This record gives sequence, structure tokens and C-alpha cells, in this order.
Amino acid sequence: MKPLKFNALLKSTLWGGDKIIPFKHLDVKQDNVGESWEISGVPGNETVVSDGPYAGKKLNELVAELKGELVGEDNYKRFGDEFPLLIKFIDARQDLSIQVHPTDEIAHRQGKERGKTEMWYLMDSDKDATLLCGLKKQITPEEYAQMVADDTICDAIARYNVKEGDCFFLPAGRIHAIGTGCFLAEIQQTSDVTYRIYDFKRKDKNGNYRQLHTKEAAESINYTVESNYRTEYTAAKNQGVALVQCPYFNTAVYDLDEPMTIDYSELDSFVILIGLKGSASITDNEGNTFTLQAGESVLIPASTKELKVDGAIKFLETYV
Repeated sequence: MKPLKFNALLKSTLWGGDKIIPFKHLDVKQDNVGESWEISGVPGNETVVSDGPYAGKKLNELVAELKGELVGEDNYKRFGDEFPLLIKFIDARQDLSIQVHPTDEIAHRQGKERGKTEMWYLMDSDKDATLLCGLKKQITPEEYAQMVADDTICDAIARYNVKEGDCFFLPAGRIHAIGTGCFLAEIQQTSDVTYRIYDFKRKDKNGNYRQLHTKEAAESINYTVESNYRTEYTAAKNQGVALVQCPYFNTAVYDLDEPMTIDYSELDSFVILIGLKGSASITDNEGNTFTLQAGESVLIPASTKELKVDGAIKFLETYV
């Protein structure tokens, strides 16, 4: 079974910029593209296979047809016909709203199917780019509500100056916001549950304030304070460097300038490769060859045992 590429879903947003279309080498005209949904099984927002024998098929249709051969036997038992990860590129020309996502348990209590844990990997962002991640001081739910009401909630959240290669893990419950100038790859559970806490009193194109979810967010926030929310790792060439390992995804970064063989023979999961810089020719154990370049994301079926990568490329590898 061949690796799969998809037609990305480009989303114009209030805060979107102009980096995504050239990064993905697309010949389209669309303004304020804030997100590119690269690989998605979110109902109503499923990506479609772009070429090959499965061209035109939605991702979840393919999961239902191919089951464990595509996603891995254990993953199919766990997630059924819905693909478990959502992959995005995000370009913030303005600050995004301050948000939090619930855990699966809290989401179920609130009538939602599942919560959302995610991670960010910063790409070539603006020099003065910042983001907010995690509480920097202890507050109570009552203090949280008051700080939202009096426009001081940002004072309680840790702000980071960010650059290419920075990584942040966002377990469900961690308050966060992508800031102006950030350009990043996002890996997350298949879920579109987002509770907007604060939106800087902005209005949409129709002059309306965007909806806030203050009560649901208060129930979802993890009020634990940590000293550092940035993921610390040591970059290295020509090997996989682990970034995040959690129940929902495992992610590593590869920065290659010489050929490398990656062994998946013991892995019972699909793998997604997300191109960050450069390009490479990749051949699997069945002889299927494809290219991966910056701005592309490729779904490697669970049946694949090995990949040979040849080129100067930097990419993320993620699987469940």
C-alpha cells in the first residue's frame, strides 16, 4: 500500500497571514490563511486523497475500508473509523484568542465526544514572535473569572519569545495562545473542541464580539503552575530526536543531510511525516517512491515496514 498525500483545507481567519500558501508551493489566491488542515478526519472537515488509486476518497472512508492495514490494529480497535490525529500548519499575523481544551473525561461530562491534547513546533517565525503557554502564578477559579472580566488574564500566563525549533506540549487543561508572528506545525487529537477564554475585545467582520466560553473553560483549566512549559531537547543531525511522547501521539524531529533508513517493522501504527525544510526522495520497503518537501504532509500506512530517506530535509514524524 502506497503512502498517501491529501488536498489540504485552507482556512481564512480573523488573524491569518500570508505565509502558508508560498510555504506549501500552492498556486491559489486566498487571503488571511491562518490554518492549513493537512491531514484531518474531523467530521465535516475531512481531507481528501490527492492522487493514486484512492484519489478522491475522504480520510475516514479510507480508514473504514482499510482498517488496521492503514492505521494499525490497536489503533483501529481504539478509534474505529475516525482517524485519530489532526495535522495543521498555523500562521498568526495577529494574536489568537486565549484558549483551553478539556480532557476526554471533562469533554464527556460537557456532552462532547473527546477533549484535545496538542503540541506546537515552531517554524520560521517573525523575530519578535511570542506565545502564551501555562499559568505563571497560582490563581483560583474565582480569580480566573475576575481576571477575564477585568482584562488582566494575560498577567497570569507565561509568555515566551520563540524561534524556529522551539517546541511546546499542550496537554488538555493547559491555558495557551499563539501570538503574533508565530508560524508553526500543530499535532493534535482529532477534536475541534476549543474553549475561548479571552479575545482582546476584538470584533469579527460583522462587528460582533466572538463567543467566549468562560464557564466551560473554568471547568477545564488545570491550575497547576510549572516552572517551564517549553519542551527542552537537544537538536542533532541525522537521527530522530524525541520531542513528545503521550497517550495520543509520539513525535520526533529529523534533520537529515545524509541518507537514512527508518525501521517501522515493530510499530503497529500509521506514521505521518510533516515537511519543515528542504526535500527528499523516500522509498518504502515495497519499492514505492515519493517526494517529501517543506509544506507537505504524508501518511505512511501501518503496513509499511521501512523507509529510506535520501535528501537534505527536516521533518516531523508522528504516530500513535
